[in-house]
Amino acid sequence: MAFALERRLLDEGRLSFVLDGDNVRHGLNSNLGFSAQDRAENIRRVAEVAKLMNDAGLIVIAAFISPFTQDRALARAIIGTELFREVHISTSLGICESRDPKGMYSKARSGNLANFTGISSPYEPPEQPHLRIDTQSVNLDAGVDQLLALINGSR
Repeated sequence: MAFALERRLLDEGRLSFVLDGDNVRHGLNSNLGFSAQDRAENIRRVAEVAKLMNDAGLIVIAAFISPFTQDRALARAIIGTELFREVHISTSLGICESRDPKGMYSKARSGNLANFTGISSPYEPPEQPHLRIDTQSVNLDAGVDQLLALINGSR
């Protein structure tokens, strides 16, 4: 959904960039694991990068599993409430597992991947996100439409 949103924004001539776990953990955060402390540092660094990119005029789409309320609050404080929009992509654990292209859930369930959100590490859902999208009932295009409406209403 993040990359589909980025594509739509770019098609509209709006500078945007997706920061996600893959593109950040292969470089900037390659030294971090998945402990609570490392997750917090991952989100802190991402928020700092997003802030810099926002300052340069980009719409930043930070697509991360951020399981802890405290870490999301820190990201909001770093980025600033005027630009930060919390979006909860709400999907059941079963659906997440069925959509898992990397087989990470099965690794976590077999004990080969520690601190995996929803399996061996908790998830604290946002209490009042700016937007909640349930991907079991909202298709990709409708979800992107909702995200665009949120962005357009916040600028």
